[in-house]
Amino acid sequence: MAALGDADSVAKEVALELHYGARQAEGQVSLARDLARRLPSTFEAMRRGALDPYRASKVADQTSVLTDEQAREVDAQVAGKVTTRDATSVRRLVNRTVARVDPDGHARRCEERKRSRKVQLCHEDEGMATLYAYLPAEIATTIYTRVDRVARRLRSNGEERTLDELRADVFSDLCLGIARPVEPPRAEVFVYLDFLTWTGLRNEPAELAGHGPIPAGLAREIAQNATIRRVITDPMTGTPIDVGRHRYRPSAATKELVQVRDRECRIPGCHRPVQACDLDHVKPWAQGGGTDHGNLCGLCRRDHRLKDEPGWHHRMTETGVLEITTPAGRTYRSQPEPLTTAA
Repeated sequence: MAALGDADSVAKEVALELHYGARQAEGQVSLARDLARRLPSTFEAMRRGALDPYRASKVADQTSVLTDEQAREVDAQVAGKVTTRDATSVRRLVNRTVARVDPDGHARRCEERKRSRKVQLCHEDEGMATLYAYLPAEIATTIYTRVDRVARRLRSNGEERTLDELRADVFSDLCLGIARPVEPPRAEVFVYLDFLTWTGLRNEPAELAGHGPIPAGLAREIAQNATIRRVITDPMTGTPIDVGRHRYRPSAATKELVQVRDRECRIPGCHRPVQACDLDHVKPWAQGGGTDHGNLCGLCRRDHRLKDEPGWHHRMTETGVLEITTPAGRTYRSQPEPLTTAA
């Protein structure tokens, strides 16, 4: 690439040859440069045809804040994993790995971003406007969780408004100090951190549910908040502690365990939060399936219904892997990734 001239010149050549806009061409050249210089394993996966440019760009984007040496370390750690994930999962995987490889830099970048917090108002057409808030992730997540829970409770009371309408109205009422007709439930937000990090013996990045990695120091701080539920994971396996129950409807403890384990719909490529999913008996309860974490998993309503269609089969292995067999006879496997690395 160096023989062809500087990046601007190469980007212009690419734009002319491929009929790209300037911005698209610059992005392609930047990706090619990163693959050649910083991401050899990702480059090799593309060369084999195992990884498309879009998913490769997620690796490049998330490692752009790192030094060349750090980027190569992340690239080596995610090699072999990115080829079996969709783009969103690739971004999350690389983001977590970046936080582990460069924890000090991650904490510094989080603090710098926090100084950019703001609220903006954008006027739209037909009497509407967008109110935009750029906030620390733990605060924004807690606000949204509270709004969503109140809205869902209102809908269960026979409201005819859509869930989106209810969320908007609840948000408006809370901001304006207007009392709600129901007692607002506690807005619980989960933060996952391993035992050694929780006790301060190491500083492995934690995971804020629905967001991604956060610095260990921030996790320990916000875990003291009454609206934040800390989930302590086994430092050897990265998974929550086991709980089991034997009845059709899961107990609150079992439901909570499955939710903190799965975090989102278990079907590969579906990222609907598990709090908005059904808890499904993988082996039907009527056929002897237990109501415990080993036989329950989160499925969004669409995938839950699809499971009962002809030709679809689900099976949970003893190691917690969900096997999904399609009508075409293909089998896909799903297992929530450990949120912490082994000590």
